[in-house]
Amino acid sequence: MFMSTWSFLKRHKRKFIFAGALVGGVYLLGKYAQRKIREIQEREAAEYIAQARRQYHFESNQRTCNMTVLSMLPTLRDAIIQHLHSESLTALLKNKPANKLEIWEDLKIISFARSIVAVYSTCMLVILLRVQLNIIGGYIYLDNSVSKNGTTPLAPPDVQQQYLSSIQHLLGDGLHELITVVKQAVQEVLGGVSLKQSLSLQELEQHINQIRALVEGGNITGHQRPLSWYMMPDEENTLASQACGLTEKDVATLKLLNETRDMLENPDFSTVLGTCLSRGFSRLLDNMAEFFRPPQGDPARSSTADSLSHVSLPLAKIIPIINGQVHSVCSEVPSHFVQDLLMIEQVKEFAANVYEAFSTPPTPTHELQK
Repeated sequence: MFMSTWSFLKRHKRKFIFAGALVGGVYLLGKYAQRKIREIQEREAAEYIAQARRQYHFESNQRTCNMTVLSMLPTLRDAIIQHLHSESLTALLKNKPANKLEIWEDLKIISFARSIVAVYSTCMLVILLRVQLNIIGGYIYLDNSVSKNGTTPLAPPDVQQQYLSSIQHLLGDGLHELITVVKQAVQEVLGGVSLKQSLSLQELEQHINQIRALVEGGNITGHQRPLSWYMMPDEENTLASQACGLTEKDVATLKLLNETRDMLENPDFSTVLGTCLSRGFSRLLDNMAEFFRPPQGDPARSSTADSLSHVSLPLAKIIPIINGQVHSVCSEVPSHFVQDLLMIEQVKEFAANVYEAFSTPPTPTHELQK
């Protein structure tokens, strides 16, 4: 019995060796596959968690952007009113001065200029803060990620503070220059229009579009500047202010400023800003449309489109209407104007692209070489 079994094994030795190798190989392959599947599952879970954390951080950052915009609107509004102070002119008119017509002409220019400046500067504030806070947000995400391994922070708090203080250019020199340009454009378009001349809402829109063309086309003599300049000074001016020597904090801040300047010069930025301005001026005209409706009971009131095209107001009556729009445009209370800007889909997409660009870890050099 034993000999027959041994003979059988001898005769089929190769088959048994092959079968054993096959079984062993399948077993090892199964173990290897299990380990690889587990590694893949763990990596996917880690990537999912990281992506969820990144998404949560991004959404939180957008809420911060919105709150920051709203908190800065009163400062912007006060600065505009201080530079374009129409209230002093209306006070003079109450005393019936001899140069009444001259004061009315000044009031015409200032009233239009301050509401148009309000639209420009509010749109600029919304999108500039979107860029700045998403650059900072991206770097903060990287600084807080485990992949940093204790290396030097990309955006420490003191650098963040110095970098974000650059918004003061828009509220200071940038705003002053914008006001100068807009006033000249308003003077060129409306300077020759009589206070007694009646304008429909459509005609008013045409005049505003002419003013925009002058401002955005850089066609104001001595003031050929792109819109981005009103948000950030030229690089030469920034470096000149640091001529006494650069600290590590200054170098890090200048890096952020240059990256921001690059974003502002990006064609996508111009497209998004253009969308914001179109929505902003459309909302301004919507606000004014309420004053161009026929009186209650007028048959023309039944058709909004027809009624607005047929109603005209003397320019003297339009002036106080547009003069007060600065309070609606730059309102920190959630208003239709600012809400419209914050909800524009292109603004959201652009913000997401900026955050994505600055929250993605750089590819190691050795990987690039491969």
